[in-house]
Amino acid sequence: PRVTSIHSFTSAFLFSIEVQVTIGFGGRMVTEECPAAILVLIVQNIVGLVINAIMLGCIFMKTSQAHRRAETLIFSKHAVIALREGKLCFMLRVGDLRKSMIISATIRMQVVKKTASLEGEVVPLNQIDIQMENPVGGNSIFLVSPLIIYHVIDKNSPLYDISPLNLHHHEDLEIIVILEGVVETTGITTQARTSYLADEILWGQRFVPIVAEEDGRYSVDYSKFGNTVKVPTPSCTARQLEEDKSIMDTMPLSPKGTIRKRSVKLKPKFTIT
Repeated sequence: PRVTSIHSFTSAFLFSIEVQVTIGFGGRMVTEECPAAILVLIVQNIVGLVINAIMLGCIFMKTSQAHRRAETLIFSKHAVIALREGKLCFMLRVGDLRKSMIISATIRMQVVKKTASLEGEVVPLNQIDIQMENPVGGNSIFLVSPLIIYHVIDKNSPLYDISPLNLHHHEDLEIIVILEGVVETTGITTQARTSYLADEILWGQRFVPIVAEEDGRYSVDYSKFGNTVKVPTPSCTARQLEEDKSIMDTMPLSPKGTIRKRSVKLKPKFTIT
């Protein structure tokens, strides 16, 4: 006999399962009387290993795709330029829609525009890194709630000579924002990117607050994530503002919001609406 203890289709099916998962042959086994059965056994093992590898790979890719996690990292539709601490600043808002944290999150920005060197060389897509400021400091951010990332437009900034007249769709200017971090659940590095063209930058606007505190809890209203309000902002470049300090004297100051003290001693928690 080619295979011992094979009497019906059921016993043959059980023998096939035993070969596939190597749980022990028991009373059914291939004998040396038929080399063809041994060859079929080897082919079945090889095909089974390939199927297992493909299935595991597909499941792993579906459950740990980094771009799916990046879709929950959101940026404001528009960037804004307004005064902060008496200086013009380029600002954008970034947030995370999931409760799981992004570990070691870093953010950086680049300005891509056409430039010309002193020797007359024209670089159509020159990439210039710009320094950012955030509440944590440096390029690292703690994305437990939506943050406003801003860049102070000073003499070292490529936006030093930008004015409201330059913010139109004909202007050759694009600001790229890159957010990178490690997914807490899978340990895979993910990256989210966005960019702002010249006509997507709003001059004299400020993001509205979306984090509120009620009864010892912090709530985040993402329906107002990209909403902005107009604020008094000079219609001049940062260079002109720095050279002529009298411009700030003519600017009306917006009233400062009052700080409400907590009436309860509870540890604040974050909820998303």
